[in-house]
Amino acid sequence: MTSLFTPLTLRDVRFAHRAWMSPMMQFSAVVDGPEAGTPTDWHLSHFGARVIGGIALAMVEATAVDPVGRSSVYDLGLWNDAQVPGFQRLTRFISDQGAVPGIQIVHAGRKGSTGRPWPDPTRPFEPWTTVGPSPVPFGRHPVPHELNHAEIERIISAFAAAARRAAAAGFRVLEIHGAHGYLIHQFLSPQSNMRTDEYGGSLDNRMRFALAVATAVRRAWPDHLPLFCRVSATDWLAGDTDDPRPGWTVDDTIALAAGLKKSGVDLIDVSTGGAVPDAKIPVFPGYQVPFAKRVRAEADIPAAAVGLITEAGQAEAIVSGGDADAVFLARALLRNPNWVREAARESGVTLPFPPQYTRAFI
Repeated sequence: MTSLFTPLTLRDVRFAHRAWMSPMMQFSAVVDGPEAGTPTDWHLSHFGARVIGGIALAMVEATAVDPVGRSSVYDLGLWNDAQVPGFQRLTRFISDQGAVPGIQIVHAGRKGSTGRPWPDPTRPFEPWTTVGPSPVPFGRHPVPHELNHAEIERIISAFAAAARRAAAAGFRVLEIHGAHGYLIHQFLSPQSNMRTDEYGGSLDNRMRFALAVATAVRRAWPDHLPLFCRVSATDWLAGDTDDPRPGWTVDDTIALAAGLKKSGVDLIDVSTGGAVPDAKIPVFPGYQVPFAKRVRAEADIPAAAVGLITEAGQAEAIVSGGDADAVFLARALLRNPNWVREAARESGVTLPFPPQYTRAFI
């Protein structure tokens, strides 16, 4: 048995192995009517192919906790109780195939209202006013509305309410999206947070919103189920590169991870970037793995690695070498839904398979 295909248990949830499906936005939710924001047949097919392909954790894409916090009207959402039944068909199928259903919840902040990456000729783009910690736009995006204290509290409550709905929908892992320049990351990064109150300025103040969300979500999420948080370990600016602009750094991330652990987070999903549109990111296979290794070791918390992990041997080395406790696979799974089964076979491991496919393995 290889390290990659060794089970992992967090709280009361057992993952069959450590090759997991990263949340990847599909921009394919129901758009109109009472079921707006819920999954469609596309999602059932998308996740169905990968759980049949052997993944241990199926993490549903960034799901908005508030309509204003969407990137587009095509995003998934859990901002009202009517959306819960639409997710249950998906969680049932994922669970029936032996995988763990997880979901990532998010507020896009100033990166909301961008539309989806490809045009919809049947629906003109209708932008809305975005929000953020400060009236500082992301690149050429519109200037966001600066959140006041009451609005901040409402968003924290919205994250907690979405956590309760995720549990009701049958998810067994919840991930807070605190990365990629979305709202939580906007509070963390000095590139987007210019506040002078208790939510801005010092590192402790800039972490306040993230930790408040984590605390509220942990209280709302069942105690026996694990809570993850995705972070951008660096903005790829001052402190981690030669870019002179101030930015969020890996040292900051280690401090945040320690605080998240105290707030009841069980695993840090370590990504990078997204705070500014022009950061110079040195991309190569496994380029984010060293950040996961540092977070895992220095914050003493389980961590997952993500980013250009494409080969079975590479994933095995990350886990066996102690760089991360698990790997999140993204584009590799889009290209090949059976990546995990092929990696297992390459490693001499036989994974269970659906009885409908028995004749393919005789």
